[in-house]
Amino acid sequence: MRRILLITGLSIALLATPAEAEPDRRTGAGPAWGACPATGVALDPRQECATLRVPLDYRRPGGEQISLAVSRISTARPGLRRGVLLLVPGGPGGAGLARPTTHGLRLPHEVRDRYDLIGFDPRGVGASTPVDCGFEPRDLDPVMFLPWPGPGGDVTESTEQARRMADACVRNGGPLVRHITTRDEARDIDRIRQALGERRVSYWGTSYGTYVGAVYATMFSSRTDRVVLDSNDDPDPRRVARGWMANFALGAEDRFPDFAAWAAARATEYGLGTTPGEVRDTYLRLTATLDERPRPDLTGNTLRALMFNTLYADAAFPRLAVFLRAANTGTPAPPIPAVPPSWANMLAVLNATGCNDVAWPGPSHDYAGDVARNRAAYPLTGGMPVNIRPCAFWPYRPTEPATRVNAHGRSNIVMIQNRRDPATPLAGALRMREALGARMFVTDSGGHDAYLENGNAFGDAAVTAFLTDGTRPDRPVVTCA
Repeated sequence: MRRILLITGLSIALLATPAEAEPDRRTGAGPAWGACPATGVALDPRQECATLRVPLDYRRPGGEQISLAVSRISTARPGLRRGVLLLVPGGPGGAGLARPTTHGLRLPHEVRDRYDLIGFDPRGVGASTPVDCGFEPRDLDPVMFLPWPGPGGDVTESTEQARRMADACVRNGGPLVRHITTRDEARDIDRIRQALGERRVSYWGTSYGTYVGAVYATMFSSRTDRVVLDSNDDPDPRRVARGWMANFALGAEDRFPDFAAWAAARATEYGLGTTPGEVRDTYLRLTATLDERPRPDLTGNTLRALMFNTLYADAAFPRLAVFLRAANTGTPAPPIPAVPPSWANMLAVLNATGCNDVAWPGPSHDYAGDVARNRAAYPLTGGMPVNIRPCAFWPYRPTEPATRVNAHGRSNIVMIQNRRDPATPLAGALRMREALGARMFVTDSGGHDAYLENGNAFGDAAVTAFLTDGTRPDRPVVTCA
């Protein structure tokens, strides 16, 4: 939920810092494993947790320290153990402490036999030292999680919200809000590796976690073992999160036909049209009508937000169809679920990461013009992907250039990507593959998160084989039908 002007072309040596240059070594006696804090999910009783200390500012490694919450489920077959498999969460702002339970235990047994499953809450998140921007309740509205413009593409309210949220982070976020970046998360991962006493780390990164994983593989190329990047971000160092958000327009266009075909096949039940084209027309008509005449329980942007969230998984299709039917028939709409307690924390980390990674155009930029052009080219998303964000008002400049992801001789990265991913579309994933020189499986599937989630059996088996015995595709891109 799951997002720039920059001089590029710096060498890897110039991008390195003293922290990156340190040799492998065991830090202290290793983590003190014990009981886990509450995560909001029922944890496997084998999962244990520990706390590590890392620098707030890696330019001052001996200065103020913050906490990283780390978790583990050890392999049940130590004789087959290869090492650790770090489960890198998405976001930015996604929690990962429960992932050895929620994601790791979905792994096939032959993978779990070979790795200790490692989770963590990234800096600023959850049980790690958290950041709190103190956002106003109106800025925690789940419909406005993404910056949907007003009727006709008006950006007035979006601009006011962006300014408000940036000001709140500056006022309430403390020193930590300036030190939440992708490169710092990569450095934190290397501290986790050192604390675990591992010379190399394998990891499975999903969504934003693919960019974290690519940055780690670029900064610490000799310290990676088997790397799986699942549902991949575009690594363009000039845009980073701004580019990811812009890609939502393309992703929605790639994916919406799946929903439209599903709804057309159920025309009797939902009444949205008998062909995919009719379903699309119904959606566009209803959003435009609700822009002009909003209901107390439904607006055009409510439908747009529900549409985009629904495209993440086929299982959510009925939810969108029910809301569209309510809008079409004038009947009451279901309530929108309340946001979880962690919502404000996630938004704070999301904004801090996106704004600190790379500079965004300021408020004088023609965001209204961008929105108008984007609405015309990609009507499903109404101009949201290029709308103004808090980063336009962020007063802090990036402390270092964004990473230029590169291949640098590695051959241990396998990517997996759904062909019709709404959040991280295939076009951006192909740019990631080219930058890394990696091998990639493209599953002929729709939805976000491919491996063991919304991909297909062939892709799942291929990634499992890589994690188990290192089998890689023999071509740069392999389609999994």
